[in-house]
Amino acid sequence: MSQYQRLFLIAGPAMRHTPALERAVALAKATGAVLHIAVFIEDVDILGLMSGNKKFREICQQENQKWLQDEAQLIRGNGVTVTTEVVLARDVLKEILQHVKDLQPDLVIKDVHHESTLKRVFVTPLDWHLVRDCPVAVHLVSEVRCPLPRVVVAAVDLSHPEHQITDLNDRIILAAKRMASQCNAELHLLHAFDPSQTHISDAGAGAVTMPGFSADVRRALHKSFNTLADSCHVPSERQHFIEGSPAKVMSDFAAHSRADVFIMGDTHRKGLHKLLGSTTEHVLYKVPCNVLAIKGQVDQLG
Repeated sequence: MSQYQRLFLIAGPAMRHTPALERAVALAKATGAVLHIAVFIEDVDILGLMSGNKKFREICQQENQKWLQDEAQLIRGNGVTVTTEVVLARDVLKEILQHVKDLQPDLVIKDVHHESTLKRVFVTPLDWHLVRDCPVAVHLVSEVRCPLPRVVVAAVDLSHPEHQITDLNDRIILAAKRMASQCNAELHLLHAFDPSQTHISDAGAGAVTMPGFSADVRRALHKSFNTLADSCHVPSERQHFIEGSPAKVMSDFAAHSRADVFIMGDTHRKGLHKLLGSTTEHVLYKVPCNVLAIKGQVDQLG
C-alpha cells in the first residue's frame, strides 16, 4: 500500500502555478493518492471597510473557484483524483487545522511564504504555525527542480537524545525511505554536528567545556551515525556527517548537492526554545530546498 492515500494542498489566492502545486500533483500521480486543493482567502476587515464589501469577496471567491475548476480538469487528465474548494476565513490557521482534522490527510503541502526578519520578531508566520500545530506531516515547498524528488535527505539528530522522542529519527528515516522508494529517488542520511553544543553543565560555573570533550563527543556521535546508516542500508557515499550548525550545514549541503527535500523532525519546546523557534522553522528561511517536517511530541524543557 502507498504511503500516501490523501494529500492536502494549501493554495494561495494568486491563481497561479506554484512549486507546491507541481509537487502535489506529481506525488498524487506517483502514489495514487486523492488530492484535495483548498484556497484560503483571508477575510480582512480594515477599519470596517471590507466587512461591507460583499461584492468584492464574492468576485474573489468566484475567480478562484473558476481557476480551481480549470486546474482540476487538467489534473484529472493526468489520472489524478482531485477535489477543490475556496474558503473565506477570518482565522486562516484555525480553518486549515479544522480541514486537517476533517480530511485526515497523510501529508499537507504548501508553498513556503518568506517573511522579513523584522516581521518574524513580532509575528509568527503561518508556515511556522503549521509546523508547530499541524498534527500531520507538513511538506513546505520553495522550489522544484523535478516534479518528483530525486534526492531525499533524512536529517537526523543524534546530539540530544534525552530531549527528544526516542523513535523520532526512526520515523524520519522511514518517511524518507518510503518517499525515496515511491519516487525512485536517492536516499541520503545527514547529521549536523554542532561543536557549540558540546558542553556539560556545572552547578557552580554554568555551561563549560572540558579539554578534549568536544572531540570525544564527535567520535561517539560519528560512531552512532555510522551504525544508524549501516542499519538503514545507506551506502557510504550517501552518508554525510558534517560539522556546523544544522541550518548552515543544510543550507550549504543543498547549495552544493542535488538535494530536493530534507525530511526533518519537529520537536516542540516550551519557554525560550519555543520563542526562538525550532531548527526546522529556522531552516525554512535558510535552506534553498524543500522541507518535510515529521511531527515530534512536546519537549518539557523550560
